[in-house]
Amino acid sequence: MALFSADDESHYQIRNSKNMTSKVRGDTSKLLPVTSFFLGAALTAAVVFLNATTDANWRPPALASWGNGAQPAPKPKAKPYAKLAEVLKNASMEDGTVIMTSINRAYAAPGSLLDLFLESFRLGEGTAHLLDHVLIVAVDPGALRRCRSVHRHCYLLRRSPGAVDYSDEKHFMSKDYLDMMWGRNRFQQTILELGFNFLFTDIDIMWFRNPLRHIAITSDVAIASDVFNGDPESMGNLPNGGFLYVRAANRTVEFYRRWRRARRRFPEGTNEQEILGRAQGELSRSAGVRMQFLDTAHCGGFCQLSGDMGRVCTLHANCCTGLANKVHDLRNVLRDWRNYTAAPPEDRRRGGFRWTKPGRCIH
Repeated sequence: MALFSADDESHYQIRNSKNMTSKVRGDTSKLLPVTSFFLGAALTAAVVFLNATTDANWRPPALASWGNGAQPAPKPKAKPYAKLAEVLKNASMEDGTVIMTSINRAYAAPGSLLDLFLESFRLGEGTAHLLDHVLIVAVDPGALRRCRSVHRHCYLLRRSPGAVDYSDEKHFMSKDYLDMMWGRNRFQQTILELGFNFLFTDIDIMWFRNPLRHIAITSDVAIASDVFNGDPESMGNLPNGGFLYVRAANRTVEFYRRWRRARRRFPEGTNEQEILGRAQGELSRSAGVRMQFLDTAHCGGFCQLSGDMGRVCTLHANCCTGLANKVHDLRNVLRDWRNYTAAPPEDRRRGGFRWTKPGRCIH
């Protein structure tokens, strides 16, 4: 089992997708929930209006889990999960949400993606404190040692005897790569079964502002889009599982079960992201989950680049293959962000700041 993505899936999927619209209407009104519920032994009625883009850190824990069929507090019976439950608890926010990424030895090497990822949080606007809630999952002992030298919350995902060694870069769509991605999918389900919400972020995503502000409190699943069509509820959006928020609930666990079972209906060698993109409407309806697709203006990447640095929250090196290429372009991205944040406020308000391009991937 492995969690990291050695090469991004997006380029392959966009090339094979018929839905390549880049028109963004920006209509997110359907995701601004008005939630009513009853509190108190006397059944006193109260109406609470919740803004869908509220920072998840501000959500009262009781409201964050209201009505979502959330699992009980983690009480793992199996010893293999006791350590995982402990590190999840230590890293979680007040509402039980953990930001999670994964690394191998190649990604953890000094000057590689791990360093860039952590640096982006420190350079971002109001993101440094989120590092307290980031759990880095290492898939080999070398990655774990490097993680512990630079970060607080680290966890080693041990592989079974005879399993594939994932410490080196795996090429996109190879057998080892596919095993990694389906292994990541099963591990994410385990997090939900332990009662924790998670926001999974690929290690090649730079964090500049808090993206949780753009996740509706009514969403069971919120996922990035390689190409966003303007409607956050449209199943015509092209999803990218490298940035994925899921709320712990019975129905989201069932969503994952059905997702993996759907693999049988597709040709051998189909990755989990393509299956989600082709079956997401069916999967969400059958499991009863509400999906939200995130606007690339806030949570975008190289596939559909956001040119407005005043709105961007996260930037993904998607539509890009090869570790060296990702590192090269993301270094430029961080340099551009430093220049933007160092500029006088009046210059920032006027706009005109742009990402450096072309790079090896960014165009």
